[in-house]
Amino acid sequence: MKPDFQTSWKSPSNIALIKYWGKHGIQLPNNPSLSMTLNKANTFTRIKAYRLDSGIQVKYYFEKKQRVDFEKKILKYLQKLIDDMPFINEYAFEINSSNSFPHSTGIASSASSMSALALCLVSLENYVLKKDYSDEAFYNRASYIARLGSGSASRSVYGGWCTWGKIEGVPDSSNLYASPLNSPVDSLFDNMGDAVLVVSSSPKSVSSSMGHSLMNVHPFAKSRYLQAEENLQALMVAMQVGDFDSFSSIVENEALTLHSLLMTSSPDGLLLKPGTIQIIEAVRKYRAQTGVKICFTIDAGPNVHILYAKNEEQKVYQFINSDLLAFCEKSYWIDDKAGSGPEQME
Repeated sequence: MKPDFQTSWKSPSNIALIKYWGKHGIQLPNNPSLSMTLNKANTFTRIKAYRLDSGIQVKYYFEKKQRVDFEKKILKYLQKLIDDMPFINEYAFEINSSNSFPHSTGIASSASSMSALALCLVSLENYVLKKDYSDEAFYNRASYIARLGSGSASRSVYGGWCTWGKIEGVPDSSNLYASPLNSPVDSLFDNMGDAVLVVSSSPKSVSSSMGHSLMNVHPFAKSRYLQAEENLQALMVAMQVGDFDSFSSIVENEALTLHSLLMTSSPDGLLLKPGTIQIIEAVRKYRAQTGVKICFTIDAGPNVHILYAKNEEQKVYQFINSDLLAFCEKSYWIDDKAGSGPEQME
């Protein structure tokens, strides 16, 4: 049976440097965030939409295998979108998805997968409603729709540096959707490298969703949200003037603050592993001894992202191979860098 509409998108993951942690309402952030879109870590999603009389139906295939558990999640997500996209109640969807990166490696698959799906849905909206979105309006809409599935996914519809959340002094910033970073960036921060060191691929004891909800009763929540706003403002200044020392200090502080909040939220919030700590200490020691522009960040898990200036690539590769592979699970790491954003495949 031929679908009424089909399209496919490749959408990247991203790594947050200013962390979004804690939310309210319908996927609205309690503090603004800033991220770098990745290049090689992508989700590929194709949707085929078949017209129905009424009711949403979903078949979901991941890596060519039907996943009933994902079908339930996607169906729930689509049902939540009916107020924003009433037309989807008249379609059956066949969704095929795959990742260019393995699970549980410190790369946010929800960001890439939900942004890819959102881009497909907005493409369908264009087709059904005969909308003529400008590029800016299209991606704003896709970011809004992606946010309803995963907050971090709102940032993955843009390449390069991206912010999400209302930011003082940034007129176009919004809690409803993400935007490309609206301030100049020194060439030092163009095309930065990101080496993802996989310390452990085991499932986390505290999911990100649970971690966000725990912030509702965290005694340090208000202070954290103020800290995030101050760190974001300071980070934008550091990036504008090319101050890597301030950049690395803020980025690392954000990563460790996130894990401090996790550890003080739940008995299961200790997600860092011995290898994580050893990598942190090694990176700081190496930077102090060599002056190489390198720093770390960590998402809500044990795996470490090593960020570095593009002209330091060979030195960083040598450092990873000589000093850090011993702390990686099966000596595994992912070589990535800043990317240019999603791409429609058909």
